Amino acid sequence: MATLRFNALQAVSNRQTATVTPPSTKVSDYYGSNVFGQEAMKNYISGSAYKALMNAIESGEKIDSDTADAVASGMKAWAIERGATHYTHWFQPLTDATAEKHDAFFEIDGGIALEKFRGGALVQQEPDASSFPNGGIRQTFEARGYTGWDPTSPAFLMGNTLCVPTIFVSYTGELLDYKGPLLRSISALDKAAVSVCDYFDKDINKVFCTLGPEQEYFLVDEALFNARPDLVMAGRAVFGHSPARGQQLEDHYFGSIPPRVHNFMVDFEIEALKLGMPIKTRHNEVAPSQFEVAPTFEELNLACDHNQLLMDVMTKVGGKHGFKVLFHEKPFAGINGSGKHNNWSMATNTGRNLLGPSSKPKDNLMFLTFFVNVVKAVHDYADLLRSSIASASNDHRLGANEAPPAIMSVFLGQTMNDILEELEHNGNVKISKGDNLYMKLGINRIPELILDNTDRNRTSPFAFTGNKFEFRAVGSSANSAWPMTVLNTIVAETLLKFKAEVDKLIDKGEKKEVAIVNILREYVKASKKIRFEGNGYSDEWKEEAKKRGLNNVPVTPLALDFMTTKLAKDVFEKHGVLSHTELEARHEIMLEKYIKKIQIEGRVIGDIALNQVVPVAIEYQNKLITNVKGLKEIGLESEAKSTIDYIKEISKHIKTVQVEVENMTEARKKANNTDNVRERAIIYCDLVKAKFEEIRYAVDKLELLVEDEAWPLPKYREMLFIR
Repeated sequence: MATLRFNALQAVSNRQTATVTPPSTKVSDYYGSNVFGQEAMKNYISGSAYKALMNAIESGEKIDSDTADAVASGMKAWAIERGATHYTHWFQPLTDATAEKHDAFFEIDGGIALEKFRGGALVQQEPDASSFPNGGIRQTFEARGYTGWDPTSPAFLMGNTLCVPTIFVSYTGELLDYKGPLLRSISALDKAAVSVCDYFDKDINKVFCTLGPEQEYFLVDEALFNARPDLVMAGRAVFGHSPARGQQLEDHYFGSIPPRVHNFMVDFEIEALKLGMPIKTRHNEVAPSQFEVAPTFEELNLACDHNQLLMDVMTKVGGKHGFKVLFHEKPFAGINGSGKHNNWSMATNTGRNLLGPSSKPKDNLMFLTFFVNVVKAVHDYADLLRSSIASASNDHRLGANEAPPAIMSVFLGQTMNDILEELEHNGNVKISKGDNLYMKLGINRIPELILDNTDRNRTSPFAFTGNKFEFRAVGSSANSAWPMTVLNTIVAETLLKFKAEVDKLIDKGEKKEVAIVNILREYVKASKKIRFEGNGYSDEWKEEAKKRGLNNVPVTPLALDFMTTKLAKDVFEKHGVLSHTELEARHEIMLEKYIKKIQIEGRVIGDIALNQVVPVAIEYQNKLITNVKGLKEIGLESEAKSTIDYIKEISKHIKTVQVEVENMTEARKKANNTDNVRERAIIYCDLVKAKFEEIRYAVDKLELLVEDEAWPLPKYREMLFIR
């Protein structure tokens, strides 16, 4: 039974490091070459069509049919010149992947084959809305749904296919994707932020969000991956004893990148850069075989598209190098899991980062206004924000001593904490950073602040890092669009409330600056409990958070409850981001997704345990029994006793596996006979998933007891250290 494992190990040893040659030594020579961006638009469509398209992108003006036809014709010409034969609407349904249906450019007209791509095909297509997750919005027999062109995200080439980014909606108009709500939330935040910016700079007429998602991932050799049914089916190793060496030597982080891995990185970065992704950073992460790639900041919608596309590109390029890329949040127990740190900020059409401190007092009042409003938003909607990063795979990671806990809190750093304390109490404060720097914060005077003047807190789920907030709790496999949709919406709501409260004081005769600072002081006081500077991993923080009234909800079925509270429904509906129907559908979809993930893991655990592990353990046990008989026959009774104890230990773990797999199966049957989706998810969490660790413990013990040559599954030491 171990043949597959050793064949896989042989395949790894025979791997050759592929040679990768960039198209040019200068990235600028090929950056964006596979994107129908502004330069391509200027060259392939008329001036009037280009102007109309840019107006639509920048100000949301409607695109008429003539403009759509002109853009489609230009896209087609550009794509065909580069070898394209097909086109597709590229969209992001509520699954773990993107979706696409390819159509050929050609049509038969009077018996003649012609390459055609009209505006109608660019603007709209019709996938099956009942075959994607829809939360009951569409019945199985109701198939119609639509994808609609998003002109703010440029079309791109993947292989010989022109890909057009789109939203996805049902026949009855409800959004069934991640992009649609994100675009709505971006618009809501733009309007709210511009109204507040008007206090400080009337030249600001647009505020857009920026994002830089840091993507962590693991690499496993393809042969070893294929010899592990759990990795193939569930994306994580459900069994596996910790190796003697893991990450305890702390030698992998930022270490020298292995040559084969380096060439893989270079290869996927080339493809990503051609697609206009501003890939900037690569390095080894903390765990063995764990790595990270990070881009520079982009507009939020484009950044989310690029991150989804990046994962697809990495997966495809990995195959060329004999690698499987694992985006699961916790593919290997006992070592660090993977996150997707979402570095988020707001910028203006005048080039100002609203979360960037300045040397000018007036600018810093604007900075503090947006800074405090973000903190207040996280305070008021902490539970909703927690629900945005809930998933079966992220449950394995959150709070596991290498990721933020499931308790939402905000880390500000000593300097900003002191400034908010000063703002609240209106006194003087001494800040030390190198030379002593004295800051005086009066009601009408905001001091000079320091950029990046504090340490980073890696245990915080939501941390200020100098000129942006880093939402660290987002899982590595997640679509960033959903947590960013939630963040945008709650910040928009807080800004609108702030504007109304300031205007009310101004109407009563207070000076604008005084009114702004007075409301900020109230917000600082009201949101103090969400601020935490200490170790988020500690048990003391859990107790402290409980005293503060902060929720600690470590499991997805209960965390998702926060999606459908009145507070959540009201804020999404008020800003036109999601209707009650759309929100409730998403809640059901996420519960169903959780159930399916745990169900798959349970089935994989049962399959491997009963069909691979137990037979091997019994076979080895029988081998030992034969050995005992032989020892007794030659009179070595005392020597046989230690082997008998060994046999009993194996037998104990075999029995545990068999009994607990049966118990897990019965729990799964109970869950499947429950009609209510929330109750079913809770049973899967409390009864089915609860058996995973008991079975794993027994199997991992058997891995230590059974002789190495008989063990059927590639071991941790092989998957993590052989590449």
